[in-house]
Amino acid sequence: MKVLLAGNPNVGKSTLFNALTGLHQHTGNWPGKTVSLAKGTVKYSGRIIELTDLPGIYSLEASSEDEKIAASCIENGEGERIIVVCDGTALERSLILALQILGRRGDVILCVNLMDEAKVRGIRVDGEKLERLLGIPVVLTAVGDRGSRRKLLERLIHSPGIPSAQYLYDDPITAAEEIAGQCVRIEEGTDQNWRKVLDRLLLSRRHGIPVLLMLLIALVWLTVWGANYPSQLLEGLFGRLYGWLYRAADGFPGWVRGILVDGIYATTARVIAVMLPPMAIFFPLFTILEDIGYLPRMALLLDRPMCRCGGCGKQALTLCMGLGCNAVGVMGCRIIDSPRERLAAILTNAMMPCNGRFPTLILLGSLLFPEAGAAVIVAAAVVLGMAGAMTVSGMMNKTVLRHRPSAFVLELPPLRRPRVGQILVRSLLDRTLHIALRAVRVAAPAGALLWFLANTSWLGKITAFLDPFGRLLGMNGVILTAFLCALPANELLIPVILMAITGGSLQGAAGQSGQLLIQWGLTWKTALCTMVFTLFHWPCATTLMTIYKETGSKMKTAAAVILPTAVGVILCLLLNLVC
Repeated sequence: MKVLLAGNPNVGKSTLFNALTGLHQHTGNWPGKTVSLAKGTVKYSGRIIELTDLPGIYSLEASSEDEKIAASCIENGEGERIIVVCDGTALERSLILALQILGRRGDVILCVNLMDEAKVRGIRVDGEKLERLLGIPVVLTAVGDRGSRRKLLERLIHSPGIPSAQYLYDDPITAAEEIAGQCVRIEEGTDQNWRKVLDRLLLSRRHGIPVLLMLLIALVWLTVWGANYPSQLLEGLFGRLYGWLYRAADGFPGWVRGILVDGIYATTARVIAVMLPPMAIFFPLFTILEDIGYLPRMALLLDRPMCRCGGCGKQALTLCMGLGCNAVGVMGCRIIDSPRERLAAILTNAMMPCNGRFPTLILLGSLLFPEAGAAVIVAAAVVLGMAGAMTVSGMMNKTVLRHRPSAFVLELPPLRRPRVGQILVRSLLDRTLHIALRAVRVAAPAGALLWFLANTSWLGKITAFLDPFGRLLGMNGVILTAFLCALPANELLIPVILMAITGGSLQGAAGQSGQLLIQWGLTWKTALCTMVFTLFHWPCATTLMTIYKETGSKMKTAAAVILPTAVGVILCLLLNLVC
């Protein structure tokens, strides 16, 4: 049985999908998180059910790309049944889409979700009466309640589809209001004023921006401070293992030992030691902000400055997605309705520092500003990246992408207590380890290639050729070569530099990254220019492939390379001249 999962954004569709299928699609407490189709299967009562999680939509009259995908699947008759997921805390609003779908198809089951949250707010939904009024199966669910999930699957398998002609409503909005008025009861004295107080604080012009900056600094400071000791511990552990492997491979030919130990192992170990601890701290903290519902409030808060740049607050959400991975941020741009604003967001998303650039920013920031100062400089780098993206977007939206500003509509999800246990599991398994494995797949072959280049004098020739250009930008040929070699993944930047300055042999260098860079002659101006160019340069290969897939244009993909690189070149030239 093929079943579609449809509903408004932020009604718990993806969480329900994960609970039923056992998959690990990432969910977040803000609208637009699902921007592509996710499929999974669940076995129940001898049947195999294939679930498809559609992007959230408010109406079948779609405007953005993700809404068009969902509306097309529904109206084209895909799937044998449709589970329409509604929000039990706001049933009237969710019923509008359900009634629209019922006007086109009768194979519908209504799932009123988030009933645990509705209970906390004193909201009671009469499921039996709702079923009588609609004439379709209705199941009240809470994702954490296995019994309600089993009941949903039971009704899905054994309830027949109903012809849809009887559900043609002239005005779905009025009908939804009348139906919800008969089925929903709100108890007195359950209004939770603390939510309103927090919203006034987070969304006010006077307090909202300072709160945002304090959260950003706290997030980065905890990441930098918390990752320091684990990184040193991992580098020391990998260093001891390096010595053991070097001795164990003593009988191998020199070039074999070099490729395996100095190339593949040493490069991969350094990438893991430098990037894994920060990500293991950053992702859970960032996921907490997602889960409590802060990100859409940040988008609303930043809507005014985004409008001055010719965009909208939804671009702030895509930039936040870019903090984890720019490729994901580019895909997230589907939630932006205006094609021109969407293109501007796609072309500038790489200016937001992703997880692959965090290790470089943390290492160089720690060398320039020891202790807590590193957190401030990294937070400043994030702010600078967002400011650069907004500035370039504004220039494009007022010139080559000139258009009339579009309306900005975004639902604010309720503030929720974070599900700490689920956050830890999902952020560590689905994000941190996933990205670490991706980095390993890139670092291993890159390490072998780098060892070959370093030991055949090719690396020296390349760095010598690029040295004049690098020094013009306040860096040097080694660093510029490292940026080029890090095209497959930004995590490779520091390992490439270390490989170049040690001549391809990293024996005895484990745990000495900062000291090696200082002994090599890294100055504060070179480090500062490197940090700026880390923020503003061409996207990684994965992001470039995603941009091409999203735009279908080689010219636009080339523009995504040229724009951030041009900003980085200009800023580094100015820094080199002034400092």
